[in-house]
Amino acid sequence: MTSTHNNKIAVVSMMRNDNFFVTKWLVYYGQQFGSKNLFLILDGHDQVLPVDCNDINVIRVPHISLSRVKGDKNRARLISCFAKSLFHRYKVVIAHDIDEILVVDPNLNMSLEQYLQIPVSNTSKSALGLDVGQHLELESAIDINKPFLTQRSFAHVSARYTKPVVAHKPLRWGSGFHRVKGKNFHIDKNLFLFHFGMVDFNMSKDKIGDTGLQRDGWQGHLDRRLQLFEMVTKTRPIEGDEFFAKARRRQNLYRPIYAINKPGTLKEKPIIRIPHRFRQIV
Repeated sequence: MTSTHNNKIAVVSMMRNDNFFVTKWLVYYGQQFGSKNLFLILDGHDQVLPVDCNDINVIRVPHISLSRVKGDKNRARLISCFAKSLFHRYKVVIAHDIDEILVVDPNLNMSLEQYLQIPVSNTSKSALGLDVGQHLELESAIDINKPFLTQRSFAHVSARYTKPVVAHKPLRWGSGFHRVKGKNFHIDKNLFLFHFGMVDFNMSKDKIGDTGLQRDGWQGHLDRRLQLFEMVTKTRPIEGDEFFAKARRRQNLYRPIYAINKPGTLKEKPIIRIPHRFRQIV
C-alpha cells in the first residue's frame, strides 16, 4: 500500500494462531496510518504471515508455552519494551490485542490520525471499552468481508476493555494492557475501544474446544466470556449516547481498591445499542 501518512503514529500488536481478526487489524490501521507504520509481532516461527502484509513491519519471536496469566504478562512486557524503542521514531504508539480496534467518535469529523496528534500532557490515553457480542435472536454469523458494526448492534460497556492503549511517552503496560504501571489512567471522551473477541457465537464456541487453549488455562476464562452472548440477547439495551458520559465518570470514580490505576467495574453490566454513526467504520 502506498501511503501519504507521516511517521508520527505507530501501531503494534502480537498474533498467534489467528487468521481472522488480523485481517481487520491490517485493513483498518493501514487505512488510518499507512501500512509502513504497522508493527505485527508473530509469536512463534510456526506462524504463517497474513495475506497483504508486504508493506507492514513483521517481527518474529520464538514462542514460549506459558499459562494464560503468565502469557499475558510476558506479552505486555515484550510490547512495552518494543514500544519504548519506537519512540525514537514516533510521537505516539498504539498497542492492544489483535481483536480490538481503536476508534475516534465520528461526530468530530476528524481522522484518528488527526485526533491523536493533538498535544496532551498525559503519558497515555484510555478509550471507553465496548465489548461487542452477537445477539443470538437478531443477528447472523459474522461476515469478515463486511464491516463488523453493520452486523452487530450491541455491546457491553466494560471497564475490562477501557484500556490505556494510546501511549504518548514510553511506559510499562500491565497484563493485557489493562493498566500502565506506576501511572494513573485518563479516559478520553472521544475514544472508543471496540473488543471483537466474542463477535461470533460459533467461533467463540470453537475456541472452548481448542485443546491447546485448555492446556494453557483458558477454559475458565472462555466459559465466563460466553456469558456475554446471554447478556446481549436477554438484556434491554440502553442507547449508547445516553450512557457513555456516565460510564466514563463512574469508571473513573469507583476504582477497585486493589488496583486504583484501573477503571471501576459497572455492576449492572450495561448493554448498549451502538450508535448508528459507527456502523461503517469497523
